[in-house]
Amino acid sequence: MKKACLVITGLLFFLIIASLVLALFQNNIPLGSKIALIRVEGPILDSGKTVDEIKKYANDASIKAIVIRVDSPGGAVAPSQEIYAQVKKAAAKKSVVVSMGSIAASGGYYISAPATKIIANPGTLTGSLGVILEIPNIEKLMEKIGVKTEVIKSGRHKDIGSMYRPIGKEEKNILQGVMDNVHEQFIKAVAEGRGLDIDAVKKIADGRIFTGEQAVEYGLVDELGTLEDSIEIAAEMAGITGEPNIVTRENKLSIFDILRNKLPREMTDIFPAVTIKYLYSP
Repeated sequence: MKKACLVITGLLFFLIIASLVLALFQNNIPLGSKIALIRVEGPILDSGKTVDEIKKYANDASIKAIVIRVDSPGGAVAPSQEIYAQVKKAAAKKSVVVSMGSIAASGGYYISAPATKIIANPGTLTGSLGVILEIPNIEKLMEKIGVKTEVIKSGRHKDIGSMYRPIGKEEKNILQGVMDNVHEQFIKAVAEGRGLDIDAVKKIADGRIFTGEQAVEYGLVDELGTLEDSIEIAAEMAGITGEPNIVTRENKLSIFDILRNKLPREMTDIFPAVTIKYLYSP
């Protein structure tokens, strides 16, 4: 009986060790020469997965550098700020290189700003350092279909931004104050992340977009290159010789992700939401 238990225990131990070794070889990931590749694609509506991924790789001693592929027009303010904060923390521990794809504008640029180095394609659309708040007004539509909304509130501005009536002058001033404050936060974040003079950032923080080439001239991007170039630069910065080995999370698309991120904009706009956004929306 004891002999059988020892055999079973030994077999289990062997299987565990074999599984670990097999996993390393299957992923071609030798210890100490790995670069993590994180993808931020589509609208930034939630920070959870990206923040967790950055934190995981930043604390992994076998990961020598992190490359973040940003292909996003931006999105909600708070998630962009949370990713920014995590990129900043990671860059304090190891090299973080951002590789910009087709578009890395507004919130997509915001999350890139604190990286160690930013690489963009010549034709990447980036910049759009601004804030937008879109409030639909469906008052006339409601009148046509014979629907009226009654509002009971505890304060005169409690329903500010309601889509069932026009916005008053005082309300516009309040909302503009909010927008100006969030915009100022954006400017400060870019200036701090890029090591730029805040007045220089203010001059270009009017919502305009830039190509990758133009962004280099303004100091928003370090140099031009592809994702492959970005990986090679990260490897060089990390002191990795030879071809680096890439670690990346397999993206598993949930029904929630499909509904929230992957539908055409025309379909998602059917259900408007009043949200302050770091978003480039042509």
